[in-house]
Formats: sequence, C-alpha cells, structure tokens
Amino acid sequence: MILDIVSRARDSMAKRKRYNQLVNEIQSLTDRDLADFNGNRAEMLYNVRKQIYG
Repeated sequence: MILDIVSRARDSMAKRKRYNQLVNEIQSLTDRDLADFNGNRAEMLYNVRKQIYG
C-alpha cells in the first residue's frame, strides 16, 4: 500500500515535470517561430496536456 502511494506520487511528479518542460518550450517560441510552421500556441498547449494527462 505505501509502495503504491509512493509509486503514484513519483509517476505524478514525473508527468508534471514533463508537462512543465513542454509548456516552457512552447511558451519560448516566438510568434515568428509559430508562423514558420503554422503552429497555434493554444492548440499546442491543449495537445500537450492531453498527451501527458489523458
């Protein structure tokens, strides 16, 4: 039981770390960068959240 709680906590922290990394990467893109590959910041952020958290 304790091991399960610790395992879930580790998984949750790893997901949060990856999510934060990706969000920071997307936020660091300039409008020009986004325009170069027809990106939409809001859509990218939505997809990151969906990918990480389901």
